[in-house]
Amino acid sequence: MPRFIDLSAVIRNSPEQTPEFFKTEIRYHGHDVGAAQIKELFGVPAELLRDEEGWAVETISRLGTHDGTHVDAPYHYNSRVRGEAAATVDQLPLEWFFAPGVVLDMSGRERGQVVEVADIETELERIGYSLKPLDMVLVRTGMDAFYDHPDYFLMGPGVSVAATRWLYERGVRVMGIDAWSWDAPLDLQAAAARARGEKGVFWAAHQADLPYAQIERLVNLDKLPPYGFKVAAFPLKIERASAGPARVVAIIE
Repeated sequence: MPRFIDLSAVIRNSPEQTPEFFKTEIRYHGHDVGAAQIKELFGVPAELLRDEEGWAVETISRLGTHDGTHVDAPYHYNSRVRGEAAATVDQLPLEWFFAPGVVLDMSGRERGQVVEVADIETELERIGYSLKPLDMVLVRTGMDAFYDHPDYFLMGPGVSVAATRWLYERGVRVMGIDAWSWDAPLDLQAAAARARGEKGVFWAAHQADLPYAQIERLVNLDKLPPYGFKVAAFPLKIERASAGPARVVAIIE
């Protein structure tokens, strides 16, 4: 029997200290509420229900498409990529999201110490693996340990635009990371962009003009072997959306 390892963070109400624009809010309606609804809708009193309980229902009152573990579509990066209308999440090929996985261990790096091409080449040599088209490359940084930290969105090393292009050129179409963003922390990129006064510095890997997908905010990459497993990472099919929450699962035969 295969083993299944969950690489997705649970969707839950955000901690109190979470910045307002990152918050997730879920309302829970218990069985007593369900019983009352059944009586109102169908005239069936609670006495006629098992344990006098009705249905339980949850209402997600706030969940951005980029909250939690999610897949970014090219439309998130720019409206046009390589001169054509960028694909939204509902337009991405399903084949991209069930593929062999490869974990690159980039843990222990400093904040903003981006992963470069040489780092990827060294890691692939260390694990003895050659990339194949449509491999799903997952970058392990260890930042999932800080998932509920109020500064989580400012943590992580990030991946350089050159490394992103290098992976794309080798046929990789889905790249994932266990940090808030594939790019380096945005405050560091913002400072560099202002200091240099040029394009291509802020949000560099996102705006690399490549039609690829990212998985951000993964967890449990430390539980995986370097390769020899498949990943299922299908995003929700949200019309015209720039991203979709995803249940990302590694399958080890």
